[in-house]
Amino acid sequence: MSEFVKKVSRKLSKLSPEQLERVIESMNGENRTLSSTLESLSTGLVIVDADFRYIRSNKAAERLVPFKKRLSGDKSGESHLWELVDDEYISSFLMRCATEQKTNVSEEFSLAAGDKTRFVTVRVVPLVEKQASGEGNAFDTTITGSVITVEDITERTQQEVMLHRMESLAGLTNLAASVAHEIKNPLGAISIHIQLLQKAVRKAREGDGMLPKEKFMEDYLAVVNEEIDNLNKIVVDFLFAVRPLQVNMSLSDPDLLLEKFAGFFRPEFESKGIGVDLRLCKESPRLFVDEKLFRELVINLAQNALAAMEERFLRPGAVAGEESGCLLIESHVKDGKYVLNVADNGAGMDEKTASKIFEPYYTTKATGTGLGLTMVYKIVKEFKGDIDVKSVKGHGTVFTITLPVPQKETMLLEDKAGGVRLLGDPGRG
Repeated sequence: MSEFVKKVSRKLSKLSPEQLERVIESMNGENRTLSSTLESLSTGLVIVDADFRYIRSNKAAERLVPFKKRLSGDKSGESHLWELVDDEYISSFLMRCATEQKTNVSEEFSLAAGDKTRFVTVRVVPLVEKQASGEGNAFDTTITGSVITVEDITERTQQEVMLHRMESLAGLTNLAASVAHEIKNPLGAISIHIQLLQKAVRKAREGDGMLPKEKFMEDYLAVVNEEIDNLNKIVVDFLFAVRPLQVNMSLSDPDLLLEKFAGFFRPEFESKGIGVDLRLCKESPRLFVDEKLFRELVINLAQNALAAMEERFLRPGAVAGEESGCLLIESHVKDGKYVLNVADNGAGMDEKTASKIFEPYYTTKATGTGLGLTMVYKIVKEFKGDIDVKSVKGHGTVFTITLPVPQKETMLLEDKAGGVRLLGDPGRG
């Protein structure tokens, strides 16, 4: 409100009709300017009272958040905001903020938009009203409600994912291209010359028959050809191991996914007398993950654990005892990170083996490709996380995966005058 309106509002009883008309016109003008400004913003804004009942919003909010009906059709103060939102995660977030009186908090959400996914950040900040205290020019501040802002971060999220992928794979991809170039060219030349040699041998034998028996040369040439095929497969597999993953990230509850995946492999474990124990968060945060890749990650670790426990407890000659195989999947949140432990009491590894298990083609299994744990490592890095392994020979192995929790919170600081200001706000000197 302009200074003019503030002054005349204190003397309304003494104003003439013309002066009152000027005050009303001034207020209407400021209201139109405010409304135009709100509607011009690309950031969604929703204003609620102290009970989180809807007051007003702009068009961007309705564009970015799915509502059950048009907000403009809802009477002010009639409905709680979370009752109007047609997304269970956003609705639950707003309800928690209201019931627990949380402010200056934000959370990221993924929303289905046709065949694509849109990401938004929903932030709740206090609606502060200044009122004259009656002591000179001093003002008292009162929190009368909340302002909910909604920001579309889809493009930023996609750029971050792409940048992270490029940084993590640039060196390895260049190495793969170099290896492929160095190996495939001589392999091609070798293959052609061997074919020419075989052709010349057949032609000479059909002539004077002076060449050695077939077994003398052809068997060796067949082995060389087989090795060439093996080398070519190595190149193809290596390129598979380092190629960028096709990722479709969305906000998902990791513990719900873990329960689902465990239901898939538990029957196989139990059929071999091996238990599966899940100890998950009571309220796990949602994470940016690709559900298919997360499944591949967990299944890979579970299968490795199964092989290790079979080696210790089910191999021929193993001595039956009181101890039996058990896979433990445990999750918790620590220091703003989601921590997933996948532990087994299988055969374990020595320190040298444990230090190499994420390297392509390194395997201790007779029939292993050596790419399973390499893929696990790639997936974890694609999720911007870290993975660590600890193992004791003859006792078991623990894989620890740490993933970032996509939730930001604005901290509050108390200034010297007893007021509250946002972290980063210079406040009053």
